[in-house]
Amino acid sequence: MAETQKFRLAGVMGWPVAHSRSPMLHGYWIGQLGLSGAYVHLPVRPERLAEALKGLSALGFAGCNLTIPHKETALRLVDRVDPLGKRIGAINTIVVGEDGSLSGFNTDVYGFIESVKEAKPDWRADAGPAAIMGAGGGARAVVASLAERGAKEIRLANRTFVRAQQLATDFGAPVRAIPWEQRHHAIEGASLLVNTTNQGMVGEPPLDLSLDRLPKSALVCDIVYSPLETPLLKAARQRGNPAVNGLGMLLHQARPAFKAWFGVLPEVTPELRRLLEATI
Repeated sequence: MAETQKFRLAGVMGWPVAHSRSPMLHGYWIGQLGLSGAYVHLPVRPERLAEALKGLSALGFAGCNLTIPHKETALRLVDRVDPLGKRIGAINTIVVGEDGSLSGFNTDVYGFIESVKEAKPDWRADAGPAAIMGAGGGARAVVASLAERGAKEIRLANRTFVRAQQLATDFGAPVRAIPWEQRHHAIEGASLLVNTTNQGMVGEPPLDLSLDRLPKSALVCDIVYSPLETPLLKAARQRGNPAVNGLGMLLHQARPAFKAWFGVLPEVTPELRRLLEATI
C-alpha cells in the first residue's frame, strides 16, 4: 500500500508539445485510480534533448513519453532499447531505472493493434493484403504490428518512393513498396487500409485516394485524430466500410507506458474517450 502512495512523476517531451493531450489522458487515470502522481508537458528543443533525458532521474521522473521530433533521436541516447523499438527505429516511451539508467520502448504498435481490435474484434492481420499510405514513423509502427501478427502482404505507397523502398528493405517480406502513382490500384482486394500520412489532418489537404477499388468489407484506419472524422474516414463510412480514427491508438499506446511508471494497467473508458473527444 505504501508503494502505491509513493509520488510518481512523468511527462511528455516534444517540440512543440503544448498541443499534446497526454497530460489530460494520464491525469485522468491518476485521479481515477487514486494514485499520488503527476504527468506534465516537457517542452524540449531538439538540440537540448540529450541534456533533458539525462536530467530525468535527477528531477525524480519515473519516465516520459516522446513525441515529434524526438522519437528517432532518443533511440540513440538511451541505455537500452526493446527489440521492437530497434526494429521500428523509434521509441515513444522511456522508463527511468532505480540506478538512473534509461530504457526505451515503442508502445505505438500495441496502441494500433488494440484500437483495431476495439473497432473490429474479429480482425486478423492475415485476413488479406494491407495497404499503407505513407512511410514515416507512424507507418513503421503499423507495418511492424502487422508483420508481427502474420500479415502475408503489406503494400506500402509513399510520395517519395525511395523512402518506401527503404522501409520495405528494413522489414523485408511481406512488405512491398508501391509508387505513389499506383496508390489507387494498391488498395484493390485489400482487407485493411491505413493512412499514416498527415493528409486529412486539420490544416492539411485531404488524402488524394480513390476508394473505388477497395472492397467494402475492408477496415479503413486513419492514425490522424484531429479531426476525428477525416475526409478518408467519411468517404469510407459513406460506402459502407468499417472505419476507425486515430484516437484509439493514442489512448491505447498510453496504457503500457502508464503501467511501467505507475504500476497499474489502466482501462480506456467511455468517459475518458468523451473527455478527449470534447477537446478535438
